[in-house]
Amino acid sequence: MDDGYVWAVIGVLALATACARSGLWLIGHRVAIPPRVQDMLRYAPACALAAIIAPDIMLDAQGGIVFNIANPKLLAAGAALAYYLWRRNMLQTIIIGMLVFTVLRVSHVFDNLG
Repeated sequence: MDDGYVWAVIGVLALATACARSGLWLIGHRVAIPPRVQDMLRYAPACALAAIIAPDIMLDAQGGIVFNIANPKLLAAGAALAYYLWRRNMLQTIIIGMLVFTVLRVSHVFDNLG
């Protein structure tokens, strides 16, 4: 594959991305989105976040599903979820989840040394 071909592909993809992203901005005032679709779009960020986070929580380095008590990511996610349901504060939830995960990882490292 030569350099000209790679740069042409990059250029075409950049143009396609620019057209796709500017399309709604250019004609968005002429298009009416139905209220039902607007209601569904409110959940799109949460669904995208869940699709990114869930595999990271449940998969190990080899790609196998680890759904047991020995998975520190799963335990930290459970602790973060419980904290969020209790306090409803996103920043504190992230901090609590990372603290629980860090403590579990560090304790696991020290358990393997002895």
